[in-house]
Amino acid sequence: MQDRQMLLLDKRTQGLVEDYVPDGEVLDGIVCFFSVFSDPTRVRMLSALAISEMCVTDLSKILELNQTTVSHQLRFLRNIGIVQAKRQGKIIFYSLVNDTVNDVLLKGVEFLGY
Repeated sequence: MQDRQMLLLDKRTQGLVEDYVPDGEVLDGIVCFFSVFSDPTRVRMLSALAISEMCVTDLSKILELNQTTVSHQLRFLRNIGIVQAKRQGKIIFYSLVNDTVNDVLLKGVEFLGY
């Protein structure tokens, strides 16, 4: 015998929740986007890039990180479409694709009350 519990929600609210809660590809994309903020190195790099575009050398010196670490994280961020690269001669400059990532960072700071 299957246990059937009645929902306390009205049908309209139930429908809204079912329509709003993401699944499939949308859910995967949201999880991937927010996973970016789960790594302290990436958060520091994104915060720096929110101020100015930078090359690997500058990022590694300012943040006191190994260049290999910076390159690895930048490759990850490029692959998911958060950071873009622009070559100027022999130097590659990295920047945020748009302000959305910085907005999320600032909202996090605001939420935490800092």
